[in-house]
Amino acid sequence: MAGFGFRLQKLLDLRIQKEEESKIEFKKSQDVKKEIEKNLLSMTENYHEYSLKRLSGTVIEQKITQNYLNALNVLIDEASDNLEKQKKVVEDKRNVLIKKQVERKTVEVLKDKQKLEFEKNENLKEQRVNDELALYSFIRNIERG
Repeated sequence: MAGFGFRLQKLLDLRIQKEEESKIEFKKSQDVKKEIEKNLLSMTENYHEYSLKRLSGTVIEQKITQNYLNALNVLIDEASDNLEKQKKVVEDKRNVLIKKQVERKTVEVLKDKQKLEFEKNENLKEQRVNDELALYSFIRNIERG
């Protein structure tokens, strides 16, 4: 009995590899998004902390604090824009990953169907051989008896 050989195994292997690469890209984009969120949260916390302090101290300290808050506000706006862009990148990477998974599963389903068909045919062949052997045995017993 010969083993099952899938003609499109190289294609399946390639699609599995592409899916793995897509998973890595998706994970990287998620990591970048988390880092931006972390920095944005840190800057927002700093802004709130220093906005409470800006009313105390000398006029020069208040002016320095106000300048820092203005710069921080610009950085917060930029980080918010970057976060929105990165969310879109993550979503694009997710869609690519889903597409790659569907492509892989399509070939896997074909492989499974072909394997089941192969096993069914092998079982039929084996059943025919067993039936023939049983028939020969039956005929020999009739001839003897």
